[in-house]
Amino acid sequence: MPTGDLAVIIPAWNEADRVGATVAAASKLPGADILVVVDDGSGDDTAAVAAAAGARVVRHARNRGKAAAMETGAEAVRLIESGAAAPGAALPGPRHLLFLDADLADSAASAGPLAEPVRAGTADMTIAIFTTRVRKGGFGIVVTTAGAGIERAIGWRPAQPLNGMRCLTRAAFDAALPLAPGWGVETGLTIDLARKGMRISEVEVPLSHRATGNDWRSQLHRLHQLADVTRALAAREPALRRLGHSEARQAAR
Repeated sequence: MPTGDLAVIIPAWNEADRVGATVAAASKLPGADILVVVDDGSGDDTAAVAAAAGARVVRHARNRGKAAAMETGAEAVRLIESGAAAPGAALPGPRHLLFLDADLADSAASAGPLAEPVRAGTADMTIAIFTTRVRKGGFGIVVTTAGAGIERAIGWRPAQPLNGMRCLTRAAFDAALPLAPGWGVETGLTIDLARKGMRISEVEVPLSHRATGNDWRSQLHRLHQLADVTRALAAREPALRRLGHSEARQAAR
C-alpha cells in the first residue's frame, strides 16, 4: 500500500526510447510511491515501455497537449490515493505532485531537491533551474517571450520560465485549474499562482534532457510553443490591466 508523500507525473508523447530510463530513475526518488505516465496519444511504444519499467500508465486516444496530460495525471493520482485507503478509513493527506519530462532518462534520479521546499512548507511550487546546459537549436524567442510576459504580469522573472520540471502541493495545482492549454501551461502556472499569493521557489538540479535540433520539425515545435505561450499571456492581460503593477509584484512575493 502506498506510504509516501510524493507522486511523480510524467507526460509523454512518442518517447519510447527514453521513457523507460526516466521511469526507472524517478522511481528511486525519496517518498515517491506513485508514478504515473500519461501517454498523450503516442504513435510508438511509449505506453508499453513505461508500463514495463513499472509506471502506471494512462493513455489519451489522441494527442491533447501537455496541459491536458498534466491534468489527467493529477486526476489519476487522486483516484489512486482514494483507492488505496482502507474501507471506512480517512484518506491520507494528498501527495505533492512532481512533474517530470519523459526524456530526462537517468538524470531523473536527481529531481529530489525539487520536492524539498514543498515538503518543508516554504514553497507552494518549485521550478527547476538546470545546472547542466544543453545546446539548443533555437534563438531563445519563446523563452524570452515567456519570461518578459511573466515579468510584466507579476514583476518577477524566473530564470527558466518554460522549465516543466516542477513540484506543487495539491492545493496549488487545484488552484491553477484549468491550466493554460498546451505549451502555455508553465507560463500560466507561474502567473496564476503568484497572483493568488502562493510562494514560488527556484531550485537548481542537475537534470538534462534531449537537445532540441534546428530542423523543420524542431522549428515547427517552437512555433507551436510560441503560439501557446502568447495565448496564455494574452488570456491574462485583462487581469494585468485590472491589477496595478505594484500589487502584482507584491502577489509574487
